[in-house]
This record gives sequence, C-alpha cells and structure tokens, in this order.
Amino acid sequence: MSLLGRLFSKGPDPREEWRALWHRTVQEARDPDWYRMCGVADTQEGRFDMITLVLALVMMRLENEPEVEIATARLTELFVEDMEGQMREAGIGDPTVGKKISALMASLNGRIGAYREGLGASERKVLIDAVRRNVTMAQEDEAEALVQRMASLHERLQRTGVETLRKGEIAA
Repeated sequence: MSLLGRLFSKGPDPREEWRALWHRTVQEARDPDWYRMCGVADTQEGRFDMITLVLALVMMRLENEPEVEIATARLTELFVEDMEGQMREAGIGDPTVGKKISALMASLNGRIGAYREGLGASERKVLIDAVRRNVTMAQEDEAEALVQRMASLHERLQRTGVETLRKGEIAA
C-alpha cells in the first residue's frame, strides 16, 4: 500500500494481519545458529540470503492455501517495505532504490524456484546445489548442515496451521 493510500485509507492496513509472521520470519533468519552451526557468512549478504531463504520457505508453505492466497503478496510487500527502509537508512537515494528493489525481488523469486525444486527432488544434491548458488557461506563445505536445518524448518512449516502462522508461530 502506498504512503498516500495508508494516509487516506479508511480501513486498517491489510498487511497487518501478516506482520507477526514477517517478524517471525526475520527472527528465524537472524538465529545465530544459521551462522555458527550451518556456516552462513555473518555478513550483510549472508543475512539477506537467510531472510530470503526463510521467506521462501514460508511463502512455499502458504502458496497452496486458497483461503489465504493473498498472504504471499502481503509478505512480499512487508519484505519490500523492510528492504527499502534499510536501503534508505544506508543512504541509498530514490533513483537507485527502485532498481535495487527490482533486483531483490528477482533474486527472491529465483530462490523460491530453486528451493522448491531442491526440496522436491529425490536427490539431496539438488538442494545442496541450490543452497551453494544462493547462500553466502563462510566455508563451502558447510552447505550440508544448512540443508539439514533448512529441510527441518520446511517440515516444521508444513506442520504449522495457517492461523498459527498468522500469529507468527511455527511448530516445534
């Protein structure tokens, strides 16, 4: 929703019902174990990679729920809002922000496809290759630990009901 839309809207921001899930997605992506135990580089790029990885898994979980098909659009809007705010904090100006957001969206969409393919493949190597292409690792040989934890989160998300997700909770 645009700034003017939010200012002059008579109703609540439609993204609000998904904000708790967005915050939980970011919290999960910032879990130090992704970096310590799974070898993700603790850099700006590595942190972005983890946000897109977790968001991709959340979006894949929600995309087959017809009653909440708008959820992925709302989560995408929250992702864009967050990324745009961080760019502006970093001093990136208006002419560049739009181009960078477009590149981030293309990156997210590509990762969703790669992770979907990898998680659905009969060989784990497909997911390991997807992770190696899309996640900045501190050490190359640690991709297997990341894939194991990623698959575990994917399974937990699959066991989590939509209403629970909407509250920002993920099954243990």
